[in-house]
Amino acid sequence: MTSAPERPRTPEGTATDTGSGRAEAASAPPPPGTPAICRAPDQLTAPGPTTPGKPRGPGDTDTDGTRAEAAAPPPPPGTPAIPLRTAVCRAPDEFAALGPAWNRLHRSCPPATAFQTHAWLHSWWLSYGVPGRLRLVLVWRGGDLVGAAPLMRVRRPYPVLVPLGGAITDYLDVLVDPGADAAGEVTAALADGVRRAARGAVVDLREVRAGAAAEALYACWRGPRRRLPDAVCLELPGVPMDELIARVGSSRGQRIRSALRKLDAAGVVERDVPAAQAPAAVAAILRLHLLQWRGRGVTPEHERPRFAAHLARAAQAMVASGDAVLTEFALGGEVVAVNLTVLSPGLAGGYLYGARPELRGTRVDLNTLLTRHGVRQAAGGGRATLSLLRGAEPYKSHWRPDHRANQRLLLAAGPAAPLLLVRYALARCRAAAGARPGLRALRDRLRPRGAAR
Repeated sequence: MTSAPERPRTPEGTATDTGSGRAEAASAPPPPGTPAICRAPDQLTAPGPTTPGKPRGPGDTDTDGTRAEAAAPPPPPGTPAIPLRTAVCRAPDEFAALGPAWNRLHRSCPPATAFQTHAWLHSWWLSYGVPGRLRLVLVWRGGDLVGAAPLMRVRRPYPVLVPLGGAITDYLDVLVDPGADAAGEVTAALADGVRRAARGAVVDLREVRAGAAAEALYACWRGPRRRLPDAVCLELPGVPMDELIARVGSSRGQRIRSALRKLDAAGVVERDVPAAQAPAAVAAILRLHLLQWRGRGVTPEHERPRFAAHLARAAQAMVASGDAVLTEFALGGEVVAVNLTVLSPGLAGGYLYGARPELRGTRVDLNTLLTRHGVRQAAGGGRATLSLLRGAEPYKSHWRPDHRANQRLLLAAGPAAPLLLVRYALARCRAAAGARPGLRALRDRLRPRGAAR
């Protein structure tokens, strides 16, 4: 598959070099009456690919192990604001080099989850990206990266811009530094950059969590847009275990307390795996996971080498940076389960685990074991939410979690408007089919084998 042809430079704006040898044309002026915060910035030029990002503050350590310098003092009152600059990065090597600046932006964005870290997204690109399809929309203020939309161009069968992360990622989003976005100017610049990167394609932002930065981009979008519900994630409050048990009622609560006492009596030992041992721990997760679910409908992607390579790379970097924790559970000196939890300041989420099938016949209740571990990561780390992530498996309902629907945000501009309406109608039809067993079975038979959502 080849990338879309380049759009020639236009007289409406100044074309800017993204550092990969390709030029991006500035967008046309907004229509009269457009609110100020939704107008594009005056200057739309790209910094070079190695432009450094200013550290968040003294003492920060980037994932490459370097110590961040103290942030520059704020400018004196009355100093003109540094203009925003946007770029669309298409070069994978430039994406790799963005790590430190990207992670500083990620740390400054409160709604961001671990799935928006550079480690997760760049590793995903290495396993799932298609050459020529990368579209990273970047907003800079001086040397600071203050906004980013990690996207990829696909054809299904018409051009669509979709977030990096794909179907294996539970929360997808853009990044905006709220400290630089007081008047909404960064969000507006990011929306303008996404519009230019789309070039007639529909923008399909899936699995957007409530409160995500993408919601502000959607609100600021100048053009056709539609919103749909997406997958449901189950969430528990980040409270101690006693408070969590109180939610489920006395009868179920007694069974949970009994299971906790059995865990203690069995002598289950937890060990957090260091980053250097993360690849081996991920391999153990996948091996145990496939054994555990054999014959019971294992997710096909979990069996593929590209998923294993992505998860090993991402987990190692995220454990090193504190954005994930890998935990082994041992019984009698032997590892019987391994779990990967993703972490952000406001959320802990159990992403994937594997356990020996023989545990079903022992006194160890795996559901209680993993939930207790998740509670320690959430409540113990001051995180407001323990997410069970996507899927409404029956064992999750034991804890009476809250159901939180993600959103699907569809955006278009100019000639892509009819395609947006088509995509919106198809999505609604699929959702209706999924709600009816007969139609759901027909949909599954017609879906290509291995097709991602």
